[in-house]
Amino acid sequence: MDEHGTLASLPDDDTTLVLLTVEEAARRLRIGRTTCFALIRTGELESIDIGRLRRVPADAPAEYLARRRAAKRAA
Repeated sequence: MDEHGTLASLPDDDTTLVLLTVEEAARRLRIGRTTCFALIRTGELESIDIGRLRRVPADAPAEYLARRRAAKRAA
C-alpha cells in the first residue's frame, strides 16, 4: 500500500508476474490497448481466459516480438 492507503500498482517490468492484463501487455509492447486486443483476436499474441478475465502470459509479448523479428529477417 502507498502512503494514501491504496494498493500501489506494480511496475510493468515486474519479473515476478506470471500473467499480465491486456493493458500491461500493451504497455510492454508500446502499443495501444485496441491494437493489443486485435493481436489477441488474430492469435498473434497468446492469451488465456480466467473466468471472465483475459490475461496474457508474461513471456508472450517477448515471444511475439521474436516472431516478428524472425519474419522480418526472413523476408
